[in-house]
Amino acid sequence: MKVPDLPTAAVFHPDPAGAATHAVILAYHQAWKSRDLDALMALYDPAIDYHDKLQNRHITYHQLRDYLAASMPLGAEELQTYTERLLIDGDTAVLQYQVTLNGSDGLVSLSTIEALSVRQGLIFKVNEYAVLVSNATVKPAEREGNDAISRLGLSARQVGALANDLNEYFQQSKPYLNPALDLPQVAAATGYTRNQISFFLNQVRGQSFYAFLNDLRLSEVLERLHASEAPSRIDELAQAAGFNSLSTFYRCFKQHTGVTPKQYVSQRTR
Repeated sequence: MKVPDLPTAAVFHPDPAGAATHAVILAYHQAWKSRDLDALMALYDPAIDYHDKLQNRHITYHQLRDYLAASMPLGAEELQTYTERLLIDGDTAVLQYQVTLNGSDGLVSLSTIEALSVRQGLIFKVNEYAVLVSNATVKPAEREGNDAISRLGLSARQVGALANDLNEYFQQSKPYLNPALDLPQVAAATGYTRNQISFFLNQVRGQSFYAFLNDLRLSEVLERLHASEAPSRIDELAQAAGFNSLSTFYRCFKQHTGVTPKQYVSQRTR
């Protein structure tokens, strides 16, 4: 996926500090874009004053590399969309972006603002603010959602990275084909805690862990059914996809398609 370069607004005050800040922040953006942790760390002053306001956490330079590494996704997909142009005023720059995830009831987003201050070519101060936004509007439970993220030790970028990592794990490994798959196994395989995964599924996707698995298993059944030229026994496909209860499969199937498996196969045959 090609990621567009960060658009930039005019510098408010055309002084040397503004030009130097502009160059550092573009290098900062490029380091995130290319997932270059070494290049990113090279942009921070060892005396960095870094505050993650969502977690109410002060991060020292010695903690910063691990903090950034945990926030940086392994996949190629860009997780953040810039919602405003880069604003620069002297030695301060403001980045505004949104991490958008697909929930079961629509888009769920984390809207983030980073205020970065530059001195002698290095970032010496960062204030990062984030708010949980559901369906592009602030809900009454917004504060509760923010507190939950904070308790779980997740920054806005880290929630996006969690979504990307879970998607990659389930798409590539297809662990849901195992009917005995449980949350501790997923946590062990992905490196996230059970609480973090449960929070993401419940608060972002609006699903329980097992409802999420059943959706994946049902998609697998439909994919195999459509790929098969000869009629297949639907119950055998369900079991092969990880369903260990046919009654659960029939219920999920009708909820998703509006018809029973037998009616669906009959319609497809015709």
